[in-house]
Amino acid sequence: MKKNFLKYTALLALAFTLNMATVNDAQAQCPMCKMSAEQNLKDGGTAGKGLNAGIIYMFMTPYIIVGTIGFIWYRNRKKEEDDEPVVEFSEN
Repeated sequence: MKKNFLKYTALLALAFTLNMATVNDAQAQCPMCKMSAEQNLKDGGTAGKGLNAGIIYMFMTPYIIVGTIGFIWYRNRKKEEDDEPVVEFSEN
């Protein structure tokens, strides 16, 4: 079971890494925000880049939270399995 879990975790990590390595700039804005950010960039401001970064951070936050909760759950479950006494039965 542990080998399967590690294999799937490694596969998921590889897919995530490849996805992050090949991502182009994302335009995660509504049309009104996009127009405002583009106008700011044309005028020489940098608010548009900061707006995009903020939207991406907000998008990633739920995944980070769920991943953290999953990791803590896995670590605690592993401790519980290690703490369980092994009962051996002998046939006499």
